Amino acid sequence: MRIDQLISNSTEAISAAQHSDSARLDAELLILHALKQSRSFLYAYPESIVNDDQLVAVNRLVQRRCEGEPVAYLLNQKEFWSVPLLVDERVLIPRPETEALIEYILQLPMAEQACIADLGTGSGAIALALSQENPSWSVAATDFSAAAIEVAQHNTQQFAEQHTGNKISLLRGDWLSAFTEECFDLIVSNPPYIDAQDPHLQQGDVRFEPRSALVSEEQGFADIKCISRQAQLCLKSGGHLIIEHGYDQREAIIKIIQADGYLNIIDHSDLNAMPRFVTATKA
Repeated sequence: MRIDQLISNSTEAISAAQHSDSARLDAELLILHALKQSRSFLYAYPESIVNDDQLVAVNRLVQRRCEGEPVAYLLNQKEFWSVPLLVDERVLIPRPETEALIEYILQLPMAEQACIADLGTGSGAIALALSQENPSWSVAATDFSAAAIEVAQHNTQQFAEQHTGNKISLLRGDWLSAFTEECFDLIVSNPPYIDAQDPHLQQGDVRFEPRSALVSEEQGFADIKCISRQAQLCLKSGGHLIIEHGYDQREAIIKIIQADGYLNIIDHSDLNAMPRFVTATKA
């Protein structure tokens, strides 16, 4: 089968399954992955013939996409803040919306040798993005999941091959339980914040993502409450707390953080004008 025909057939199948709003792009990415070729190859050689083994590999990937499996898991890769990351079923898929946190942090008047904690690091996306932007920062990335730490370790090692001198440490632990008092200038987290009864858990990519990284007790607020309390002990005076949250949690999260005694509490929206994360400072 010719490549252009394979693209057409794969696009049609993915579109018909109705799990994607970018069927053509999905098809191209899956074909490139199976053929181990660059994007330009598809357009330069549309008449090239795909051999039987390659066709089987492509069809398997397309079938899994038709069943709803996320492209990032099928490719085992997702880029975040221009950092290529290994991702699989052990970690959440980094979302472009989370890059808004990075943009905000880079605007803060941070010390040159600042100490930062990334809680619930998953693939290591936030920690690696911050380290890439400022190698002099010391970033501690934690996750309770041993499987997630394995993924973050892989990504950190790959990152270190291209970025010598960056200071990133990985620790397995429950939020800030492994740290002493007042050791961080900034604490950032994209924690679980979805209610276990939320119907969105049965839709889209989240059906395939680790539930422990998505769902939190107390209608989605338990982990955020824990982070807010622990951060009061581990932040330096004037230190920053940044927590990503659900689109409908703005008011409740502001009340939680206010009750814990933080100052300068502001909620921020992402590029889609949806409430995305809250920032605050320790007195």
